[in-house]
Amino acid sequence: MATPLTADRLLAALHAEGVTVVEHPGWRTHHRNHKGAWGPVNGVMIHHTVSSGSAASVALCRDGYAALPGPLCHGVIDKAGTVHLVSAGRANHAGGGDPAVLRRVTAEDYGDRPPAPRAHDGSTGAVDGNARFYGFECVNLGNGRDPWPTAQLDAIERASAAICRAHGWSARSVIGHSEWSAAKIDPRGFTMPSMRTRVTTRLAAPAKPPTKPTKPTQPSKPTQPAKPSNPTAPTSPTTPRYQPFPGASFFTARPSSPVITAMGRRLAAEGCGTYAVGPGPRWTEADRRSYAAWQRKLGFRGSEADGWPGRTSWNALKVPYTAKVP
Repeated sequence: MATPLTADRLLAALHAEGVTVVEHPGWRTHHRNHKGAWGPVNGVMIHHTVSSGSAASVALCRDGYAALPGPLCHGVIDKAGTVHLVSAGRANHAGGGDPAVLRRVTAEDYGDRPPAPRAHDGSTGAVDGNARFYGFECVNLGNGRDPWPTAQLDAIERASAAICRAHGWSARSVIGHSEWSAAKIDPRGFTMPSMRTRVTTRLAAPAKPPTKPTKPTQPSKPTQPAKPSNPTAPTSPTTPRYQPFPGASFFTARPSSPVITAMGRRLAAEGCGTYAVGPGPRWTEADRRSYAAWQRKLGFRGSEADGWPGRTSWNALKVPYTAKVP
């Protein structure tokens, strides 16, 4: 049981897990909070849309329809593996479900599957799942024949792991709609136990972005001998777009580095700078106060907003690459 992530912290968690995200206009304030509680949250719920096409599916999940107003989830995961964010609050996705399932998901003490649900939306004793679960709608017809591309399954895994990692949950906090409500069948086409296995494996390692596949080397034509290699020629490594997280010890050593200047400029651009002069290359108390303001903007509180950079908040800041850190 946990307090829902703020919009900024949800976005930071997804980015840190390597999720490709599209933010749709107004998603931070598009919700159903006026109709009921949003939180405390207990897990992540996976659905299929029974639709095709990214644009049409996103529009449906954002706006809903007469009988079920939107938003119908927090994010739509399309077949290309992109997560389209449409809400950061209460959404009409889960409906009523089994309180016994909620207890086991909260305790994370079930085996391969949570107990089979006996309740559904409108049944006696059903629990309001819209208050308790993040929801991801995945673009699929749900007929058992529509394929689930590798990129889409990877995005479901990463998005689920991102939220679990942010809350300190295990993969047992990730369930399908059919595991919550006796009246539902989604998602259809892959099994939730297999997805929980994938999420478990991902959570066992630090969060990292996906590795882009390397293009295969084209063989030389037989009539053209290969040029001799030049062992003295310098190599040209690819320069990263953003500064990788240099580790907590980099900052506690109070370094003097262009990385600190670049960080300070980004903090100022985000409205978190507390600099009287600067920012400059030497780590100072002004840097720590500014970074604490950034952590609070992301939704961190208490000891998690102490001003010392961590990987999740650093990746969300997107500091331009300036130098290799020793």
